[in-house]
Amino acid sequence: MPVGLLGQKIGMTQVYAEDGTVVPVTVVEAGPCVVTRVRTQDRDGYDAVQLGFGDRPRRRVSRADRGQIADIGSRRQRARQAAGVQVLPRAGCEPRRFMREFRCDGPDHGCEVGQVLTVESLADWSFVDVIGTSIGRGHAGVMKRHNFSGQRASHGVKRVHRHPGSIGQSADPARVLKGTRMAGRYGGSRVTVRNLEIVRVDAEHNMLLVRGAVPGAAGGLLILRYSAKNRKAGGR
Repeated sequence: MPVGLLGQKIGMTQVYAEDGTVVPVTVVEAGPCVVTRVRTQDRDGYDAVQLGFGDRPRRRVSRADRGQIADIGSRRQRARQAAGVQVLPRAGCEPRRFMREFRCDGPDHGCEVGQVLTVESLADWSFVDVIGTSIGRGHAGVMKRHNFSGQRASHGVKRVHRHPGSIGQSADPARVLKGTRMAGRYGGSRVTVRNLEIVRVDAEHNMLLVRGAVPGAAGGLLILRYSAKNRKAGGR
């Protein structure tokens, strides 16, 4: 079973299904992703696969970061080799812009360091979970942030039309309860949308079309994860 993919949101459009209905879809550039590290239970205490997506200018990468994915022949590496310490395999690619790990149930994921995963690895999936960062809207009031209706606009209500109203009780408990919805920072947080249907896979252009919307603005980085609904749908 593929571990997942990293990608980038291109935008939204609509396509026609076989029965002629219009389906709103989000176009995602999924992959190609390079396997930069394989975690094992014996060495790291857990099983996981680390993927890298997107190019990153070498001038903006430190030598230490480059040494994580390519053999740069550092002095420390030569000293460890002379001491008989096993050196972990490197992917041998350019520095990646976006890197994330995918936890695995065991070592039977079938991925090796340096392997390139494309969108074709998701062809057997019917559904996918998409993780991204929502659009940041800065400091917002309760009407925009929590969909409050606001105060009345009738006679006697003065300059409090968009205010939240009462936020607590009187002498008991004499404090504001935790979790009370108020104004504050809105957006810019990690959001997971589960069980999005895969409408089309374009392996030639590394494009994936999923039904509905995904978090973030156009150009935002996304994590495509295996959805548990695939088992119910009879897929892998």
